[in-house]
Amino acid sequence: MEDLSVSIGRTEIVRGVSFAVNRGSTLGIVGESGSGKSMSVLAATGLLDAPGASVTGLSQLHEDTRSLTLTSATARELRRVHGNSVGFVFQDPSTSLNPLLTLERQISETLETHRGMTRRAARSRALDLLESVGIPEAESRLDSYPHHLSGGQRQRVMIAIALACDPALLIADEPTTALDVTTQAQIIDLVKELQAERGTAVVWISHDLGVIGQVAEEVLVLKSGQIVEQGPTSSVMEQPKHTYTQQLLSARPTLGRHPDSADPDAEVVLEVKDLKVDFSVSATTGRKRIQAVDGVSFCVRRGQTLGIVGESGSGKSTIANVLTGLVKPTAGTAELQGADLLSVRGASGRSLRRRVAMVFQDPFSSLDSRMRVSDSIGEPLRVHRLPTGGSRDDRIRELLQLVDLPEEFASRFPHELSGGQRQRVSIARALALEPDVVILDESTSALDVSIQAHVLALLERLQIELGLTYVFIAHDLAIVQQMSHDVLVMRGGKSVEQGSASQIFLAPEQEYTKMLLAAIPPEKPAVVRR
Repeated sequence: MEDLSVSIGRTEIVRGVSFAVNRGSTLGIVGESGSGKSMSVLAATGLLDAPGASVTGLSQLHEDTRSLTLTSATARELRRVHGNSVGFVFQDPSTSLNPLLTLERQISETLETHRGMTRRAARSRALDLLESVGIPEAESRLDSYPHHLSGGQRQRVMIAIALACDPALLIADEPTTALDVTTQAQIIDLVKELQAERGTAVVWISHDLGVIGQVAEEVLVLKSGQIVEQGPTSSVMEQPKHTYTQQLLSARPTLGRHPDSADPDAEVVLEVKDLKVDFSVSATTGRKRIQAVDGVSFCVRRGQTLGIVGESGSGKSTIANVLTGLVKPTAGTAELQGADLLSVRGASGRSLRRRVAMVFQDPFSSLDSRMRVSDSIGEPLRVHRLPTGGSRDDRIRELLQLVDLPEEFASRFPHELSGGQRQRVSIARALALEPDVVILDESTSALDVSIQAHVLALLERLQIELGLTYVFIAHDLAIVQQMSHDVLVMRGGKSVEQGSASQIFLAPEQEYTKMLLAAIPPEKPAVVRR
């Protein structure tokens, strides 16, 4: 790429971006949302399809003995290149994969189109690809649909599709952002291994410098559509020159940060005993029962935070859904200051459940796009006919002030806010009813590291000022250590280990906990030089 610029109407989104990536090497592109990371690569590969968009500059793909200028290529030339010479792995495999097509069909489609393979040959190749990316029982999975797979398995399928035709270039756009640390580590190792075997060049886009430090030899830092720093990953991460790069590095959560020691004599607010949750699911042999949570017990003390960690499918979010009444448990109790959340009904049940609030992972989908901020925050107040004294509008302004949002934001819609601002609105809504317990279910995992740092600081401040009690669910162990007084480690629906945060992080007893800690990206670059 040379001097690439992208404009939408009169607004210039990307300005003068230049870089090169060689065969077998990896270039990392980092920056916050809106910095132009994805826009640059989409424009460079001919995938930008926005009304009023214009692209200037040069983008060339060199493959063996031929070169193609992508920025001026015809639609026919781009169809020949996409999927064949350039493979793409995007952030969310659930939206990238077609829910109506089997895995075999989605992989073989590329092979039949670009390689002219027969259906039988394409199926054989699809099987080889699924095996190469580590899908268990690959042959039986060929006829499966995306919803039959976990998030990590779906991302492996996306990698298989992207690499089906042995492309010269792989574009990996935030491919591990939504994954837990162990699955993230597996995907990183998988791409490295396949890259070494095939000599593929990789452009890896991420907002996490820790991930870039593991995969890329060179790094390019973007801010507001412009390059602010560029060079070898080790140099940029160890001696950043630009203030923005320094801010990104300082905002990144790392092990070692943790709250003050827990008070063992503090009042127990929430106590869960022997919680069990079963789900009935369809299988090839008929319906079967899946035990999502199996005999989990824990307690949370007032003004403190219990961190719950584990891989996808470990049962973390199922516990949150049980506590908020979204899922009915099979057995067990959950006492909130002596009253069982799981058995109360009617008016007393509604009164008790308002004392447990929840902040979800994606603030955009958890807020109604048709409701203004004031309506979203005021809805729980209207449902419970609060406040009993004073103005509801005054309470909404007070909640906005509490989460550091200006009063005028009350009239805005969710699409008019940034990701961090939307999450602050979600937190304000959760605090509207003055709950005893706030459940934070991956509440910062969808945010950029700098915005994430601001939201975490807000949560810590609110806990101190209001004496809030948190159940903090996350797959990022560095954040869990920073936020939690006690930690519960889960695997396969069971409690593997639990104790104080210092005990879990400094002297873990179980091998699984040690494996989770070992999967955290190191502070220093850990790229194997080629």
